[in-house]
Order: sequence, then C-alpha cells, then structure tokens
Amino acid sequence: MRSCLRQVKSWLVLTPCRWATPCTVAPGASVEVRVPPFVAVQCISGPEHRRGNPPNVVEADPRTWLLLAAGLLDVAEAAASGALQLSGSRAGEVADWLPLVAVAD
Repeated sequence: MRSCLRQVKSWLVLTPCRWATPCTVAPGASVEVRVPPFVAVQCISGPEHRRGNPPNVVEADPRTWLLLAAGLLDVAEAAASGALQLSGSRAGEVADWLPLVAVAD
C-alpha cells in the first residue's frame, strides 16, 4: 500500500513539472531548467549547450517551480529567498517566459 501511495504522489508532482517547462514557448538550448528529480530541459534560443555542465542553469524544487510556472511566485522573489538558483549570464532570462499558465482568481 505504501509503495502505491509513493508512486501516486510521485506521479502527481511529476506530471505538472514535466508539463510546466518553458521549452514549448521558448525553444532552444541556451538555458537548462532543472526541477530534480523530475525534469531537466534546455530552452531559450541562443548558443546551444550539448555536453558537460551547462553554463546557464535554473534550478528549483518542484513546489517552487510550479508556483513560478503558475505566476504565483516571482522569479526575483524566489531567487532572493534561495528557493530558485540562477547561474550563468542568461539564466535570468527564464523570467521573460514566466508564468507559463494563467491561474484564474
């Protein structure tokens, strides 16, 4: 039973994290967005990164990323609190593509 509950919980977080990435609205490979352990995608047009550690990385836990994607949390606020890590000169550009969905009031 616990194994089933863990799988359901994982699926409930995994599905929205994979769906709510900027790669569909900002195709490219200049910035890597990581939401461990669920997704790591490259997005935003510009110089492509193919091997090794990417120079521009955005990383957040699943809850923080979903709040950002829904527009319920600001990138600057999340970065200031440490919930969002931005590394590289282009990582901050992800803010131009958020929110990814509109949440009704």
